[in-house]
Amino acid sequence: MTDTAAAPSAKAGAQPPPEGGPRRSYARMAADESREDYSLRYAPHSFRRWSPTMVASTALGGIAYLADFAIGASIVFTYGFTSGLASILTAATIIFVTGIPIARACAKYGLDMDLITRGAGFGYFGSTLTSLIYASFTFIFFALEGSIMAQAMHQAIGLPVQVGYLVTTLIVIPIVFRGMGALAKVQAWTQPLWIIGMVLPFLVLAFEAPDAWGAFGSFGGTEGAGSGFSWIGFGLGTGVALSLIAQIGEQADYLRFMPAKTEANKRRWNLAVLAAGPGWVIIGAAKQLGGAFLAFVALEAVGKTHALEPIAPQIEALRPWLGSFALPAAALFVIVSQVKINVTNAYSGSLSWSNFFSRLTHRHPGRVWYIFLNLAIALTLMEMNMFAALNKLLGFYSNVGIAWITAVAVDLVINKQVGWSPKYIEFKRAYLYAVNPAGFGSMAIASAVSILAFFGLFGRYAEAFSTFIAAGLALVLCPLIAWATQGKYYLARPNPVNGPEVAVADVTATHTCAVCETAYELPDIADCPVQAGPICSLCCSLDAECGDACRKNPAAGPVLMPLPTVRTAV
Repeated sequence: MTDTAAAPSAKAGAQPPPEGGPRRSYARMAADESREDYSLRYAPHSFRRWSPTMVASTALGGIAYLADFAIGASIVFTYGFTSGLASILTAATIIFVTGIPIARACAKYGLDMDLITRGAGFGYFGSTLTSLIYASFTFIFFALEGSIMAQAMHQAIGLPVQVGYLVTTLIVIPIVFRGMGALAKVQAWTQPLWIIGMVLPFLVLAFEAPDAWGAFGSFGGTEGAGSGFSWIGFGLGTGVALSLIAQIGEQADYLRFMPAKTEANKRRWNLAVLAAGPGWVIIGAAKQLGGAFLAFVALEAVGKTHALEPIAPQIEALRPWLGSFALPAAALFVIVSQVKINVTNAYSGSLSWSNFFSRLTHRHPGRVWYIFLNLAIALTLMEMNMFAALNKLLGFYSNVGIAWITAVAVDLVINKQVGWSPKYIEFKRAYLYAVNPAGFGSMAIASAVSILAFFGLFGRYAEAFSTFIAAGLALVLCPLIAWATQGKYYLARPNPVNGPEVAVADVTATHTCAVCETAYELPDIADCPVQAGPICSLCCSLDAECGDACRKNPAAGPVLMPLPTVRTAV
């Protein structure tokens, strides 16, 4: 696996740009795809050089985080074991089911979560809001993971927590700066150490405290919830666990580099997409329960506050076998785990902010500059001690996150299958309405109602089950609005290239953009009446002068190009 790549070069037969007209030269950072990783556009087949197994292992390396430990412990401590277990398993099931169609779409079409959202019911500007939702996911969880790392460094070497926050922020920058290649190497090199650190505490307890699991099963929490099942506790706990539903976006940031599915690799491809897409939540749910168990075992020795910090339970679990080495061993494991996830959080955040600002400002200085914005917000949250308000913050966030993800999943599974939505994912500005009420409207209504419920407007049970309200409304409203509008707002004009014929077109054929004069593969190209020729998706997004002429007068644009000679179906 290499960490260098150039933008695709023009192939024989690529059409030259028209004479005259404006030309764009991207900033050096934005033009270097070895760092940029096609952050705002389709990932071409020429760039997807990694095997399905390599992409999947890199994507799964990013779920090494210990926030699952803290979240699981917080749920069980607050609502008791029985309600907590039901909450964690229910949330995992919902996340798994909604993640399947999204993961497959991202891997098939080479698109990240923002571009999938555009074409799955939200429209070109409608998905701008979801870029903010996703960006907030990355910096909230970066702050949470960074807090855990700072706690570990404080325990191990006495580094003040506030200084630790800064160190945890700065340490990821050189890795994230270099893009997918560097991230893949970090995940691969640290995976053996992480696996040992993850398994060892449970192995020690299996020998040293064999009765602990039985006692854990009757644990009633620390807030007086009791060991029995509570519907209120189940609803509230599920809401906290569902805050992780937007993790599928981070998985998608890797899955878009999956190679094309062929007869030769389809079995490995399907398994890799399932494992690296929704499959992350199986490991995540196990980690939540495992983290709650470790915290329960350590509760008497370290107290509730420290039991919720993953470093202290790790030390207590390892102490019987490692003695004085338990502290450095636990600290090393925590730091490695947090670096593995926070490089992903910072990377995904830079992609999301790039998408957001490119549409608002029509400028793109490069993905790498948005790393600093994302990390600055995360550092501020850490300094504000967001860890202390974990349950409330995550419970609120999950109302919006689940409305968004459910709407996208429903569009892919229902609307596209019955014909209200195009069969393919159209992400280019040239063919999209600004806002599609099917996805955007359903998410907005579902989020608004569920947030009101979350703050108690509709009573105690509605408050506890606000995330279920969000999911249910998005599930019903997205296909209902698509049916009522007969899919009118999915395409502002027909796409002559990516329409019904795409299944038999050679999508790897390239055409040269009339603006930046770089050759891109067919799915990244639109026909532009202003340029009187092909334009790449990014140049189209950044054009502030065209006045959306192609959408306002669809007949004005030339047919981009004849479909190439059929060679393979992709």
